[in-house]
Amino acid sequence: MQFVTPPRVGLGPPKIKTAMGLVGFTAVLGQIVLMREAIVVFNGNEVSLGTMLATWLLWTAVGSAVASRLKFARERTRVAVVITECAAGLSLLPTIWFLRISRSYFQTVPGELVGPLPMLVTSWICFSMFCFLSGCLFVVIAHLFQRECAVSGHVAATSAYLFEAAGSGLGGILASILLLRVFDSFQIAVLIAGINLCMAATLFFFSAGRWLAISTATAVLTLLALLYLAPSLSAAATRRQWQGLHVLDSRNSIYGNITVTETGPLRSIYDNGIIAADAPDENAAEEAIHYALLEHTSPGKVLLIGGGINGGIAQALKHPTVKSLDYVELDPLLIKMAQQFFLGQVGLTVPDSRVRLHYLDGRRFLQTSPVHFDLIILNLPQPSTAQLNRFYSEEFFATARNHLAGGGVFAMQLQASEEYISPGLAEFLRCIHKTLRQVFPYIVVIPGETMHFVASTQAGSITDDPQVLISRLRERRLETRYVQDYFIPFRMTPDRMAQVHDLLRPLPETRVNRDFEPIAYYFNILLWTAQFNPHYAQIFREAADMDYAFIICSLLTVFLLIAALILYGLPLDKRQRSSVGCCVVATGFTLITLQIVLLLAFQCIYGYVYHQLAIVISLFMAGLAIGSWLGSRRLRDENAPRFRALAVTQMLIASATPMLMLLIALLMRATSTIATGAVAQVTFPALAAAGGILGGYQFPIATEIYLDERLGERRLGVIYAMDLLGGCVGALLLSTYVIPVFGFWKTAWLTAALNLAPAVLAIRLARESKTVPA
Repeated sequence: MQFVTPPRVGLGPPKIKTAMGLVGFTAVLGQIVLMREAIVVFNGNEVSLGTMLATWLLWTAVGSAVASRLKFARERTRVAVVITECAAGLSLLPTIWFLRISRSYFQTVPGELVGPLPMLVTSWICFSMFCFLSGCLFVVIAHLFQRECAVSGHVAATSAYLFEAAGSGLGGILASILLLRVFDSFQIAVLIAGINLCMAATLFFFSAGRWLAISTATAVLTLLALLYLAPSLSAAATRRQWQGLHVLDSRNSIYGNITVTETGPLRSIYDNGIIAADAPDENAAEEAIHYALLEHTSPGKVLLIGGGINGGIAQALKHPTVKSLDYVELDPLLIKMAQQFFLGQVGLTVPDSRVRLHYLDGRRFLQTSPVHFDLIILNLPQPSTAQLNRFYSEEFFATARNHLAGGGVFAMQLQASEEYISPGLAEFLRCIHKTLRQVFPYIVVIPGETMHFVASTQAGSITDDPQVLISRLRERRLETRYVQDYFIPFRMTPDRMAQVHDLLRPLPETRVNRDFEPIAYYFNILLWTAQFNPHYAQIFREAADMDYAFIICSLLTVFLLIAALILYGLPLDKRQRSSVGCCVVATGFTLITLQIVLLLAFQCIYGYVYHQLAIVISLFMAGLAIGSWLGSRRLRDENAPRFRALAVTQMLIASATPMLMLLIALLMRATSTIATGAVAQVTFPALAAAGGILGGYQFPIATEIYLDERLGERRLGVIYAMDLLGGCVGALLLSTYVIPVFGFWKTAWLTAALNLAPAVLAIRLARESKTVPA
């Protein structure tokens, strides 16, 4: 097919700048949609999120670098933009389709967990087309701006960066407050395709009424596809995704995806790909509730965090002493679908005045509730993600202790084994037991396939005598099938109790799980990788055993040697560009660190509030745009020292992550409802914007130093690619290794150390520039 260039009509900066903003708008919506889809496919594993984000940034960097090497004739630049715009807009639909159905190719058993290698391969293949085209589009549209508006290469690259960041901020806010609430993934993809096709028509046919006619036709077709094509595609992809299971329903909320499947008489409900409950599963419901309630002499006020949808509420209400039961669940859709498909198992179909349902994060509920409970039951999955880990940390256990009445009991359960407990699982259980012991002096552990932990601050409040539990079971006349007087003594035989006591005795190297030192998250990565290949777990364990001081010293030595080679082994022009490249890569690494630390810190305090996190991300992107604008204004002054500005900015970036951690530590002390609300709604978004401003300010300065008239055409997207490459390395290392093993504070100091060599290079260039004109 041959494209004929339309008569040249001056597009003008506003139209091209709008197209630049659409690049960021499309990219951030695509990222949000694909990340939500991937969470379901890969069972919400944080390793998968880091892998996906790293793959995303890498392919975008590759697209930007490749497009920087291409040469376009002046009259063909607009055609190149139009073709890339159409391809990028349309590519999101097949990307979502292939990502969703990919599960059917690597799962031999329905519901099976996905291993590291299939995860990496799937991310690499599925994200390639959309991300590569997104990176290409950034460069070709910068070329268009440069040629249509007669500006230099560094001005074009800076403008593209600025408006892309602004479009990303707008897209994130729009997604959080509207799109994710109204449309599913395929409908959002169709909407993105329609908007990009309209923009392509604007750029290609901007003359007379031709553009208006084509845009109108595109809008109509998009609307029809939105109404009819997208739902059919979504339903077909969902059936393929859950191949081997009969899908009763699958819906999205602002918190993620809820899917209900049926296999024979068993129905299962999945929350973001992780199984939340089965029904009927009376055994799990009875064990989770009754062992906890029987440990208390007379439980009146009970708090249940999670686990109510498989019958836990109904089981708790069997105890005659229970006067009130507060049940906390974050997602209302989870309760709604459980009530619809679990046929009375939830225990909320018949109203009971004793039950109060709270749609709130469980930890947030405890922090703001004035009530003191006789019994708090934590019935959530293993701490396999950063979101779940915050319910197994020393800080959460302390919050639960502070909300117990006199003689109150805290109870939870973890998956274990009836017979053999592997060394990795034993390490994990010891870690959680030691963490619980930091807060509660009295702990009873009931062994079994599911290990029950019961804790209290008062002596005599809990018992390890099975006869006491049997006596209470009979006194309360409980009708149970699995927690019976003949089975309790079997679970709590003296030899089994002694065995588990020895197993859980902390070793000298056993660490405590904390919010900002999430070691339990590390253990779950270890256990997860061991399911697929023992070598994965062995490699990860050996990496985790490396000494932190040794890592810091080794990195500093290597980077300072590289800095010395650049300073003393290269001529001036190459020395300048190499130094700038090092600064940009380090900044990309630091910016992704700031985002991850900020989001996980927000999650530790407030829970998984998706729309608020999207706003934080949006304001970070808006900060990038503001910073880029400020940096561009500085460059208007030809006498302004470029290298000194680069050096100062790099030193600020080096100190940014430790400073952020210090501010977060201070913010965590806020306890009142008004103060915590202000921190959530104002302070965290402001910190996100501040981090973005810092990185955005550096980009135009680095771009002007790196690009000159000879290289401007050929390397227009190289600085952008370097920034993305640094972010790619950061996303992969932080989520899979650094944060789980070393925690947030050590991650902050490691990031500062990585910026030391680039800062040295920038300072040296600033000194040289005093004698050499900028």
